Amino acid sequence: MNILCLETATEGCSAALLSHGELRYRESEQPQGHTELILPMTESLLAEAGLSMNQLDAIAFDRGPGSFTGIRIGTGVAQGLAFAADLPVIPVSSLAILAQAVFDLHPDIQTALCAIDARMNEVYWGVYRRGPDQLPQLQGEEIVCPASHTPRQNDYQHSFAIGTGWGAYPDLASHHRIQVDATLARALPLARHMATLALPALQRGDTVAAEHAIPVYLRDEVAKKKSEQ
Repeated sequence: MNILCLETATEGCSAALLSHGELRYRESEQPQGHTELILPMTESLLAEAGLSMNQLDAIAFDRGPGSFTGIRIGTGVAQGLAFAADLPVIPVSSLAILAQAVFDLHPDIQTALCAIDARMNEVYWGVYRRGPDQLPQLQGEEIVCPASHTPRQNDYQHSFAIGTGWGAYPDLASHHRIQVDATLARALPLARHMATLALPALQRGDTVAAEHAIPVYLRDEVAKKKSEQ
């Protein structure tokens, strides 16, 4: 199977191409310029693999949470490419991508505590456990909240912290009484880890048509819930 993965939801911008079991990727970290970076990355990967868009089976994209602008860019590019080549799309959570990075790097870790800096003293938060298929399974819901209000866990012995929320807000680590690796406290979602999630999703048929590729902001959802109360 041939799957193109696009990640623009945070300061990182990356693309990956999974083609018949071989993974190629391009990565760059900068606050802006994702629009100018993502299409050249895509073209470079396809050219290197000798593939055209019509030879792809699906396009995966980071549906959020993350930067409003970044998520819109990724969603728009994925939709445009999918419409042009008549391909299904695979929405993938940025927090699940971080969890997969933990599970790829640390086979003994069972739980990933994922936090992305949401600015305004808040984090996008999600807790994932390693499933029987070695893929992350969300525990509860993904939320946005102050770092000190993130739900405490029962067992930290086999847990690992990852994401920019840990680096931005030191009180997050003290709240959870967990040590945080400095490198993983700066970790961003990457398309190469998205590819690990996209392949089984495609095999399960967990795809949507391009017009139904919907971004997930979380902060908008919180505002909507409050307005409905």
